[in-house]
Amino acid sequence: MKKGKKLYEGKAKIIFASSDKNLVIQHFKDDATAFNNQKKSNIEGKGILNNRISEHILSALKDVAIENHLVKRLNMREQLIELVDIIPIEFVIRNIATGSLTKRLGIEDGTILNKPLIEFCYKNDELGDPLVAKEHIDAFEWASVIEIDYITQQCLRINDFLLGMFKGIGIKLVDFKLEFGKRKSDGKIILADEISPDTCRLWDADTEKKLDKDRFRKDLGNIIEAYQEVARRLGILHEQISNVRPIKFPKPTAVKIKKK
Repeated sequence: MKKGKKLYEGKAKIIFASSDKNLVIQHFKDDATAFNNQKKSNIEGKGILNNRISEHILSALKDVAIENHLVKRLNMREQLIELVDIIPIEFVIRNIATGSLTKRLGIEDGTILNKPLIEFCYKNDELGDPLVAKEHIDAFEWASVIEIDYITQQCLRINDFLLGMFKGIGIKLVDFKLEFGKRKSDGKIILADEISPDTCRLWDADTEKKLDKDRFRKDLGNIIEAYQEVARRLGILHEQISNVRPIKFPKPTAVKIKKK
């Protein structure tokens, strides 16, 4: 598959055209960002791990009839994916209260929710990805009510599957973010983006050690070791990935973040 021109570059990935108009090549970068891009760093090997972990999870979801954009992994950093028009909403599925939820509502960190909570956030870094309601999504025609109901059901199905997958390897799936898009070839809504320690909060089931991007957000260190641990437990830590050296990275330049 021939790589064409760059179509889009985001915070963690680059999308390139391919020789097929309905397929694109997704490249995973080593860049790490937090707080809507106010905190940045480069973490050697992160993209390699996220590529492999996301491929493993998306392939497993396909096996249980969750359609997604993955076609195949091309190499250590790239995937061939179906081209979609992304719906500008991030769907955040929460099983345990932490992060922004606890700050907004004063709920004790680590509170187990009696059922999964799904939040909708408008994808806009300049606005801080604000929370929106179904009515906003419908009113501004980001997606119809029927489409949102369908996506919500898909989110719950994915959550059920991932809860079991991670529980089986001693990890708590605390929360995670999903994105969906309309496939260019037929307009069907499918799962897109990635599922990795960048987009999930993952805690060790016994110690509650964080195995995700919170290690970067909160300056906890050992980011690559944590991502490698997730890959190891998933049974996909091959020699090429395990040779990515855990590195001590200098702390990013301090940035004052306004409290809301």
